[in-house]
Amino acid sequence: MVKDMQRTDVFIVGGGPAGLAAGLAARMAGFDVTVVDHSQMPIDKACGEGIMPDGLAALRRLGVELPASCTAPFRGIRFVDQSGKVDADFAQGEGLGIRRPVLHNVLADYADRAGVSLKWGARLANLSQEYAEVNGQAYSFRWLICADGQNSQSRKMAGLDEGSLPRRRFGFRRHYRVAPWSQFVEVHWSDQGQMYITPVSRDEICVALITRQQHARFEDALQSFPDLAPRLHGSTETTRLMGAVSSTRRLRAVQKGRVALVGDASGSVDAITGEGLSMAFQQAVALAGAMRSGNLLSYEEAHKEIAKVPRAMAGLMLTMDGHPKLRQRVFRAFAAQPEFFSKMLAVHTGDASPYSFGVKRSLAFGWHLLTA
Repeated sequence: MVKDMQRTDVFIVGGGPAGLAAGLAARMAGFDVTVVDHSQMPIDKACGEGIMPDGLAALRRLGVELPASCTAPFRGIRFVDQSGKVDADFAQGEGLGIRRPVLHNVLADYADRAGVSLKWGARLANLSQEYAEVNGQAYSFRWLICADGQNSQSRKMAGLDEGSLPRRRFGFRRHYRVAPWSQFVEVHWSDQGQMYITPVSRDEICVALITRQQHARFEDALQSFPDLAPRLHGSTETTRLMGAVSSTRRLRAVQKGRVALVGDASGSVDAITGEGLSMAFQQAVALAGAMRSGNLLSYEEAHKEIAKVPRAMAGLMLTMDGHPKLRQRVFRAFAAQPEFFSKMLAVHTGDASPYSFGVKRSLAFGWHLLTA
């Protein structure tokens, strides 16, 4: 039996990092907020577990500081290939590695203390753009935010599911009891795909494989990364292998009327960019501003701007993934002009404009690429 109707300003479907960040942002904007999720805390997910500096900046705008006791800093990105390696520091600040359940607990705690109503293990029924039932309790709301992931059911209900067909790769993640050997997030490349090494504590690392091969075996793929396999040989595995789908999808619209999409529910870029969380946190900030103004059209434009560079970078890196000979040429060109890699990383993290490369520098890199 449905109980008496309750009223909330913002109703968010999905209590992962994107939904919790959206809830925090909306609460800071003065709205009453309810977040519902069918899962129980904490929610885990197979991912690289690194947050880039632009994502940390967005979290700070939400008043969130990740505790040093459960994070591991990294200063930049290193690419490793059979042709060699190249690395660069972030232009401003460090990134942080953090276990996904730990991040979820931290965000949920901030949301709870901010006054966001959190409903875990929620049985959601009769969802519309104005009304929903949660565990038999009826809710009405002004704004509906869909944050329930790339296969979002609430997005379909809202009629916002139109867009490009998803292009999929497959991710697998495991943790090892190993002290991080590098101050970088390392991205190892081979014909099998990429393996990401992210420090998540003083004595543990996250190893994530992203590949086009759905039935790839993690242990077999590891042997195709000659610089990495010996480092992990004999190390203790601290978590079971977990898998997920990495999708690239662009939606026709991310808002309609009183409904908005955030996080993977709003479209996604391949996990090769490492920007998924950073994009979601920036979207949360932009969405709260749009709701405060009473018009979600500004969120549509902000969403496009947030995704522009990650989509471009994903396209470039996926082209390298699909063309090994081109990748080897690019790596040799990076080795000849490491400052170009530094500039590319600065663009990737929002610290420089794509136009800042300059004609002379671009021509020099192009020459190295042709003659590598």
